[in-house]
Amino acid sequence: MSAQTAPLLEVDGLRVDFASRAGLVQAINEVSLVVHKGETLGLVGESGSGKSVSAQAVMGLISPPGAITGGDVRWCGTSLLGRKGERYARSVRGKNIAMIFQDPMTSLNPLMTVGDQIGEAMRYHLGFTHVQARRRAEELLGAVGLSAPARRLDQYPHELSGGMRQRVMIAMAISCEPELLIADEPTTALDVTIQAQILELLARLQKELGLAIILITHDLGVVAGICNRVAVMYAGRIVETGDVDTIFEDPGHPYTQGLLRSTPSLEGTEDTLMSIDGIPPRLIDPQPGCPFLPRCPIGVDACRQAPPAEAWKGSAVRCWKAGADAWSMGATRAQEAGL
Repeated sequence: MSAQTAPLLEVDGLRVDFASRAGLVQAINEVSLVVHKGETLGLVGESGSGKSVSAQAVMGLISPPGAITGGDVRWCGTSLLGRKGERYARSVRGKNIAMIFQDPMTSLNPLMTVGDQIGEAMRYHLGFTHVQARRRAEELLGAVGLSAPARRLDQYPHELSGGMRQRVMIAMAISCEPELLIADEPTTALDVTIQAQILELLARLQKELGLAIILITHDLGVVAGICNRVAVMYAGRIVETGDVDTIFEDPGHPYTQGLLRSTPSLEGTEDTLMSIDGIPPRLIDPQPGCPFLPRCPIGVDACRQAPPAEAWKGSAVRCWKAGADAWSMGATRAQEAGL
């Protein structure tokens, strides 16, 4: 991929807020990322860090009490937000940009057959007749590895297993041959064997169709295996982005280092896995400075102010002490203090 290639998707300074009785929840705070044609971007972080909300904002799925309050989302340079972008966005979402949701059982319509649900987007975006959409839906079910695809067309979601429902979701997502596929933890609640099959299917479809993929996941092993770049989210912000090899070999942000050290490996010699003490901060009235400071072992006074500009070797890191071995230094500090 050429460095001069214009990105398909640009998320620029995105902010998403949710109104609650306790106050305004700043779920997404100045998130920026880009996705180029044919690449796979891994979006990782703890639950509640804002990964899924970011994807939903791209797909136009934020509804009251939530709202996009700042920034922009651009597809091939054209904004998808605001009144001017609304009509364009309807033509792009579902056709050029598609999404696989985390739980297919709650995402699929229980009152519609599999065939009707897959065909709906093709009838809307491609102008297919019912017969054309049904024929194409059968081909897609075969392409994603479902047995007896003709029979599956007339079944309802509750008649299928979890792995089969996820394959139906993938068939729906690729029905209009999108350029970007957002996969929101597509293997959640599936057993290990089915997880591997779904990931292998996504990799095959990407190669065959030239898809770009945003993969939202907790599994760093999956990110290392199939992603080109990774963006690490914490408390509604991107704290580090870069290519996979750079971040896995030389992570710059203490949070990224903590995530990697808490992941088991075949070469590991530790008896127990490291954990990151504490919990993520509340996103109501967030404090200035680095949101990871209360959990960081090497925080300094500057961290209480605005985060620094993103800069660190081959990746972009929002940390005043980018590159320092946070957890080794933190352990040394604790020993010196007699803790």
